[in-house]
Amino acid sequence: MMKPANLGMTANALDVRPWYREPWPWILMSGPIIVVIAGIATAIIAMNVHPVAMVEDDYYKQGLAINQRLHRDKVASDLSLSAQVMLSGQEVRVFLNAADRTKLPTGLRLHFNHRTRSGQDQVVTLEAAGQGFYSGVLTAEVRGRWHVYLEDQDETWRLVGSWQTDAGDLLELFPTHSTQTDDPVLPTLKEE
Repeated sequence: MMKPANLGMTANALDVRPWYREPWPWILMSGPIIVVIAGIATAIIAMNVHPVAMVEDDYYKQGLAINQRLHRDKVASDLSLSAQVMLSGQEVRVFLNAADRTKLPTGLRLHFNHRTRSGQDQVVTLEAAGQGFYSGVLTAEVRGRWHVYLEDQDETWRLVGSWQTDAGDLLELFPTHSTQTDDPVLPTLKEE
């Protein structure tokens, strides 16, 4: 016959379960496990993303290019150039207005640059159709907001504008005017 003390001990021994069958160890371990998984996922994402250079290696050349663009804007302003761009599907027509209409170029280039998706950028070569009109064809329709600039084939001047093509209006292009043309640094960079 069993003693009453032993009887109570075996009942308590039967109530004890292994640790992995208890909920509290799993609840306490879930936080660190989630952090480890998130850390591994972050590391994988960081290794697969190509870094964007915050500092450009050729900053000096980019500065010279900015000065060249400022010069092209000034040339366009001196020639009193302006343009209207009309879009019909993929067909583009440009009317170039100049103070001296006898010196209009035989061809132009019209650049459509998307602000966020550079893979959709297009350059259209426009041929003269007479009396200041030029025409060309896009490779794909453009929808949404675009930064547009027009230049001659020799890249001596440019006209710029921003266009919401879905509005259906024509786009007016003008030379940009820099307020810092008297900056003493600009002439020294152009000379070098």
